[in-house]
Amino acid sequence: MIWLITAAAAVVILALLVFASNVIVYIPNDRVGIVERLWGAPSLTEGLIALKGEVGFQPQVLRGGLHYFFPFQYRVHKEDLVTIPQGEIGYVFARDGKDLADGQALGRSVDGGIVDVAAFLRGGGQKGPQRTILREGTYALNLAQFAIITLNRVHGLLLSREEADTIAKMGAVLNERRGFSPVVIVSGQARGGTEDTTNDLLGVVTVHDGPVLPPDEIVAPRVGQDPTNVATFHNNFQNIDAFLRAGGNRGRQHQVLVEGTYYINRLFATVDFIPKTVVPVGSVGVVVSYIGKTGADRSGDGYSHGELVDNDCRGVWKEPLLPGKYAFNTYAGKIQLVPTTNFILKWTPEVTNLHKFDENLTEVSLITKDAFEPLLPLSVVVHIDYRKAPLVVQRFGDIKRLVDQTLDPMVSAYFKNIGQTKTLIQLIQDRAAIQMLAGEQMKERFAAYNLELQEVLIGTPHGSAGNASGARIDTILNQLRDRQVAIEQVATYELQEQSAMKERSLREARATTDIQAELTNSSIQIAIKKNVGEAAVVEANKRAEVIGINADAERRRLTAEGDGRASAIAAVGKAEASAIQAKSQALTGEGARLQLINTLGAQFAEAIRDGQIAIVPKIALGGDAGGQGIGSLIQLASSLLAERADAGLADDTPRVAAEGSSAPTA
Repeated sequence: MIWLITAAAAVVILALLVFASNVIVYIPNDRVGIVERLWGAPSLTEGLIALKGEVGFQPQVLRGGLHYFFPFQYRVHKEDLVTIPQGEIGYVFARDGKDLADGQALGRSVDGGIVDVAAFLRGGGQKGPQRTILREGTYALNLAQFAIITLNRVHGLLLSREEADTIAKMGAVLNERRGFSPVVIVSGQARGGTEDTTNDLLGVVTVHDGPVLPPDEIVAPRVGQDPTNVATFHNNFQNIDAFLRAGGNRGRQHQVLVEGTYYINRLFATVDFIPKTVVPVGSVGVVVSYIGKTGADRSGDGYSHGELVDNDCRGVWKEPLLPGKYAFNTYAGKIQLVPTTNFILKWTPEVTNLHKFDENLTEVSLITKDAFEPLLPLSVVVHIDYRKAPLVVQRFGDIKRLVDQTLDPMVSAYFKNIGQTKTLIQLIQDRAAIQMLAGEQMKERFAAYNLELQEVLIGTPHGSAGNASGARIDTILNQLRDRQVAIEQVATYELQEQSAMKERSLREARATTDIQAELTNSSIQIAIKKNVGEAAVVEANKRAEVIGINADAERRRLTAEGDGRASAIAAVGKAEASAIQAKSQALTGEGARLQLINTLGAQFAEAIRDGQIAIVPKIALGGDAGGQGIGSLIQLASSLLAERADAGLADDTPRVAAEGSSAPTA
């Protein structure tokens, strides 16, 4: 029994000795063993890793399984495998290696990387933070040589409190720079930089390692962008050693990052996000570059306000950017937008356009010829040729400065001069002429500044509120308004008078139309009576001719019968012939005219009786209506009666004379 107990105790003691002596060491497959030699070799004189088997940490690591050692000579530190999750980055801190050079921020990469510690140290690996980063995956690393910093933990054998503080500070810097995740830029969103945003952005890279920039440079030039040159192509700052071999400098870089995912060591470079530059339709972008070589002047002869240079040179670029979206690094230059469509400048404080070029413009204060002081609102339409936009920017810097420092004084002075030659009334009434003249005369002045004046628009002069001069101006304007109202009233009265006259003429025409049938009938009756009278005259003349012929024949017959009887008969015939001749003369001479008057008078009386025509008209008509009205009838009757009376008097006069001259017989 005692023997059994002794044997068991011996086994336990042996097991304890085997465990304590590390003769047999088991390493799980999800862990690694870091070997530390305790004795049996000289101690290290420098560094931490024993490359030649010295006492200290050995470069090789033990993977899963059983491992055998000489008793009590080695200590094995079991550590977890280093796992970098999907979408994260791990950073490496080397405890052993060569010192960093002056100005060097990160240890250089070596062939073999950090998996083989011996190759790392023999290849010139440096201590401190490394350029090498770990992507997604699991790594069996010697954590005595390397401390691996991830988002959630630090993998490594910490040897001292000071080292722990150094690793913690390094982790804090990486957290601040969002360094544990790659830089992801998508359309309208960016992550992995100093802040998240929802704008359409690009990434501006600032490098913290490498040679410094020359004194006159503020942005590092582009390098290593040729994919065919493997030695220098740094693939958007992801290959640090290639970037430095290409001659890259530390500082803010001209090259920018656009949409994509970039695994960038944030201890080497940080990324800031800025909006892309949009040149809208109706504008061009004039580039003022802060970097580049000194270029030749392309402004042309006769332009002495500055130089225009070729693109990619330092200065104002000769060729502007046309409408579009550009990944332009605004730290390396500035894009000055210049409108190429017509834009309006308004000299009035109440209205400001969206472009804000005229926000400092106010109405032009004038002094007129008659000593009034009105305020004149103006609007000027301006156009800039897109090919001349760089000249405008080179000369004035921007459009707002052009407006405030040049156009405002020039336009104000011009209209002040115009105001001194015009009275207030002329200034108001001659506005169109002044506006046209101003447009013609000011085009040359605008052309001198590479501008195209399209139109000048003048508002109504007015006085300032609360000013005595302004009250007088209002009085003048009120008088002009009253005068215009009076003129319009006179014109209204004249039109009303013309309307009344037209209305009277219309009513007369309507009255004439109403009795037109009666007027027509009476005119026809008059024509009929006139024709009947003329027929009677013709018949009387023919009858007289017949009687004369018969008398002559009868005279010849009687002559043949005998002288006595002939004489008697001749005497009788002669008497009858005389009577007939007298009647004929009465019908053909003045007597015929009296006969016609008698006949027409009788017929006129019958026509009035038969037509029931009123001698006094019911409606008084003008003499111009128709030309054959009642007035004509009355005039005809009056003339006929007058002639008849004259004829009667003429007939009576010889009769009285004959009667007065005959002596009474005894």
